[in-house]
Amino acid sequence: MFGVNSTFDVAFWFSDQALNENEYLQPQKLHRLLYLSQAHYAVAYKGAKLMPAVFVADELGPVEPTMYQAFSNGRPDVQVELFLPNEVELFLNSIWRRYGHLDANRLNKITSDNNAFMIALRKGKRVEIPLEAMMAAFKKKSKNEPATDSRGGKILVTQHGAPVSVKAWVPGAKSAPSE
Repeated sequence: MFGVNSTFDVAFWFSDQALNENEYLQPQKLHRLLYLSQAHYAVAYKGAKLMPAVFVADELGPVEPTMYQAFSNGRPDVQVELFLPNEVELFLNSIWRRYGHLDANRLNKITSDNNAFMIALRKGKRVEIPLEAMMAAFKKKSKNEPATDSRGGKILVTQHGAPVSVKAWVPGAKSAPSE
């Protein structure tokens, strides 16, 4: 299951967004935005793909081969969804706000300076970048982010370093007796 039916839906959304802001969307920038969208969507939606796309490592950065071919002579004449699902539209807006103002060189640096891309490129040119690796590369890890136990409860440590499993306090709820 994907957020959209076609990668063209997302590519045209970004192209139209740039056009609405009187900006030329370079093909390189489009590919980086597609890659970032796929990675961040997978992080946000627990491994789900935004679009049916495969990204490969190229010397300049990640590329979606089908989009590369389709856009090689300009915007292709294909039919796309005019209205994307609301949650996808909101998601793409957030990607555009975060990355749309950056130039292609800055986006190249962001997308090329991560383990997912670098590992794939070391294996060879045009090697597929796995979605799991993309997720790992863009998942924010906070030093203060607590670990979780097998039931999903947070594991924190006391001032002495002893692990303590913690759950939310519910007013009026009876706590289990101590052993």
